[in-house]
Formats: sequence, C-alpha cells, structure tokens
Amino acid sequence: MTIQAEHITRRVRGRALLDDVTLTPPAHAITGLLGPNGSGKSTLLRVLAGLQRPDHGRVLVDGADRATIPRRALARRIAIVTQHVPANVDMSVRDVLLLARIPHRPALAPTTVDDDRRAEEALDAAGLPGIADRRWSQLSGGERQRADIARALLQDPEVLLLDEPTNHLDIRHRLALFHRLRAAGRTVVTALHDLDLAAAFCDHVALLLDGRLVAAGSPADVLTAAMIRRVYRVEAEVTAGDDGRPRIRIVP
Repeated sequence: MTIQAEHITRRVRGRALLDDVTLTPPAHAITGLLGPNGSGKSTLLRVLAGLQRPDHGRVLVDGADRATIPRRALARRIAIVTQHVPANVDMSVRDVLLLARIPHRPALAPTTVDDDRRAEEALDAAGLPGIADRRWSQLSGGERQRADIARALLQDPEVLLLDEPTNHLDIRHRLALFHRLRAAGRTVVTALHDLDLAAAFCDHVALLLDGRLVAAGSPADVLTAAMIRRVYRVEAEVTAGDDGRPRIRIVP
C-alpha cells in the first residue's frame, strides 16, 4: 500500500504550517520526518492521517484521493500514534487496545477471544506483560507510550504514522521499538528528533524546514554536514559506518 502527500499546503491564521509539500514514502519501509520544532512534521502526519484537512493539495492512498475512501476502510489500513497520548482515560489497558479491533469487526459485533489474545500478545511484544487489567490512567508516561504503539499495531494497519514515538522511552525501549518496526515490514512514517536513530533505522528520510520539504532520500544522501547545518543551524561531523549508514556527531 502506498500513501502520498501531493502539493500539501496548510495555513493557520495566515501562517503556512506546510507549504506545497509533496512526499511519497516508500512502501514497506521506515521514513523519518526530521526537522526542528515548528518545521511541520506533526502537521504533515496529521494531514496524512486525515486528522487535519489541507488548504491545498491532497493525500493519495494507493492512488485514490483519501477523501473519497470510507473512514472504516481507512481505519483498517492506516493507524496513527499522536505525540500527546491522553492520560485521563477511565478504561482498562485491555479495553483501550481492543478499540483498535473495531474496524475489523461487523458493526456492533462484540470482541472475540482472538481479539483478547491478540491484545495480550501486543502488550507482551511491547514489553508490558501483565498490565492488561490496569487502568490506563495509572500508567507511567513511558508505559502509556508503549501501550499506545501496541494499540496501533493491534489495529493491523498497512501504514503506521508515529509522531515522536520515542519521547517518553529510554534507550533500550527506543531500540526495541525500531527493531519491531523494521521486522514488521509495514510502511512507517515517523517524526523524529534523534538524528542517530533516524540514520540507524530509517530507509528514507525527509527534512522539513519552515513548512517546506528541503530534502528527501536515503539517510546517507540527506544527512550530510551541510544539510544539518542548513536545517538545524548546528555544526556536525558525519562519517560512514561499516554498514554505510551515517554516524553523526554534533559539534558543541
């Protein structure tokens, strides 16, 4: 499945949050959206997910305008994890995760034994065994982030959109998440601040600045010292690792 942003512009109170952005993330690969705060990463993800409408341009899903595709059909194919996961949800962790299975069941159909089993497996895979009966509001920030990613994966989407998914995760869980994403083989588009993480795991990266796409391609082609200086206004030393991927050191 392919998802594309085609000439997307979005303005709020006269300010362009996105300005004529065209991006085609490769299918079955991890695309990292990079750029400083306010560059348009979150807005682009929300437009791709259908949470915000562009003022100009369109999102294509397998070549069709997503605005013409029924919402239930889209929910079976696209999932998003937003940057700020709600904390004050008075539901069990299991019940929150099971919301992800609604698009896959007939209307008003109850959950199944298979749904329950898959929810438990999703939590186990996220390193959260035994928490299904806890209240969502009792989870720590890191637990809630990992559980929400488990919910999105339980939705079994072809395209997974993640807005800064590593914000509340320690180093071990950051690495574990990206190993899982790589192994899953889905089309992933994720906003990131960690350039080293993007260089190590992303197959494709897109650099945004002031709402415009300034570069897109492989990490080796895009994450150069000159491009990092242009977008982030810092100096960096970039070398090639044994695997050909860039290694980035920000110069103080």
